[in-house]
Amino acid sequence: MASTPLPSHVPVLIAGGGPVGLTLAALLARRGVASLVVEADEGYCSGSRAICVSRRSQEILGWAGAADALVAKGLPWTGGRSYWRDTEVLHFQMPSEPTQRFAPMVNIQQFYVEEFVHRAGQNGPRLADVRWSSRVETVRADGQGADVQVRDADGLHSLRCDYLVACDGGRSTVREQLGLQFEGTQYEGRYVIVDIVQKTKRPVERLAWFDPPSNPGSTLLMHRQPDDVWRIDYQVRDDEDPVEAIKPENVLPRVQSHLAMIGEDEPWKPLWISIYNAKCLTLPGYRAGRVFFAGDAAHLVPIFGVRGLNSGLDDAGNLAWKLAAVLQGQAGDALLDSYSVERVHAARENIAYGAKSTEFMAPPNFAFRLMREATLRLAVSDEKLRPLINPRQSAPVSYAGSPLNVPQADAWTSELAAPGQPAPEALLTGAKGPFHLTQAFGKDFVCLVFADGALPEAISGLTAHGIGVLDIPREADNLGQARQRYGLGDTGEGLVLVRPDGYVMGRWRGLQPQPVLAALEEQGIAP
Repeated sequence: MASTPLPSHVPVLIAGGGPVGLTLAALLARRGVASLVVEADEGYCSGSRAICVSRRSQEILGWAGAADALVAKGLPWTGGRSYWRDTEVLHFQMPSEPTQRFAPMVNIQQFYVEEFVHRAGQNGPRLADVRWSSRVETVRADGQGADVQVRDADGLHSLRCDYLVACDGGRSTVREQLGLQFEGTQYEGRYVIVDIVQKTKRPVERLAWFDPPSNPGSTLLMHRQPDDVWRIDYQVRDDEDPVEAIKPENVLPRVQSHLAMIGEDEPWKPLWISIYNAKCLTLPGYRAGRVFFAGDAAHLVPIFGVRGLNSGLDDAGNLAWKLAAVLQGQAGDALLDSYSVERVHAARENIAYGAKSTEFMAPPNFAFRLMREATLRLAVSDEKLRPLINPRQSAPVSYAGSPLNVPQADAWTSELAAPGQPAPEALLTGAKGPFHLTQAFGKDFVCLVFADGALPEAISGLTAHGIGVLDIPREADNLGQARQRYGLGDTGEGLVLVRPDGYVMGRWRGLQPQPVLAALEEQGIAP
């Protein structure tokens, strides 16, 4: 049966149908924007690839409609252990509490993330059109969009898009077509990545060994995944040939040696083998006219601290609402500049943390190796040194310098919800029972209203302007989390404007809506 022809024009063309491209398409669809995703592979990726999904990423996938499936399948975890040889030198815990909506981290293979968010994008109106075995070959961008040639099984097709988003990975064709280049550092240290199937009763946590007896001189990481899968990453020697390093006859004995060392004696079999080396690279800007870059097409971040996939999903969450607002006439083109400003800042922060983690996990020279060994040796007996071993797990980045932030004119008891910060979670009580505050975010602007009594009629004017209003009376905030985290304290009234991507744009004491409307008007936004 002949495939459906590619359209000649689309509002948004997304090059790359990995987790970032598919998430962007699903988020756009939820805002009523049609997109076409073209992916060179014939389906979801093979192998585990990115496996750790942060709490912030779970929120974004929830807004895309994929969180329920992800949480049902994934393995949540809150901490991990590091060993020097066979001695534990670190046991860390990420911030977590029973009232939170999501675990700090969930382990799940990337192909499941792709499947779940793709499925979510097909719910409701079919606005997210995904074409497999299709790749972008040429791009000619201009001030009104781009002319793109796409090759699929039926040949070469020409189409026009109003906006093009490159989510086509570290070897991005779109980036190459525009003549753009990464800047930054590429490390020489290589890691072999292995997926194996083996039953285990170990808890789900990040496990790391430095110079283990099973693989002397190496660094080794282990993560449990769904379907009885272990993900194992281990460092190869600098003098090893990378082609030889991933041959099963060289990989499997090293895996077996480590499994035996830690007492995992159930039968096992390999599923997937690959190789990786750390890169700290980014484009200097993520916007080139009407072409945008996201995920690995925009930046390459080391796996240590799991910032790669998570930063890419944050790119999608940031860009989706802005693209939709401009396409639907709710904002001017200038809003799109803030995507690059905010996400380049985030990439540079992620790269800085990733570089520190890489220099510890895969020391680039003798001096770093010497420093690491001294730290590990001393950490056995000195607890003060153990934080130096912490992998610095991914955390949401603050957009403190964003041009969208509204300067604060009032005093607040907490800076957790200052403009540019990710809006804090809080467990509230509503007419239908408990609910999490982040469930109200993800599509429209939302104004959180903290009042001590009845709301003034003027507040309803926000709804008339397309802004969602969420009243949080004291009885709904019976744990006091919202008032504390948003800086209201025990007394006082106030308004907090939260962007569609769950970031705070501004907050004001009192219940007058005029400053909220003025802030949006100043940015040229009319929700």
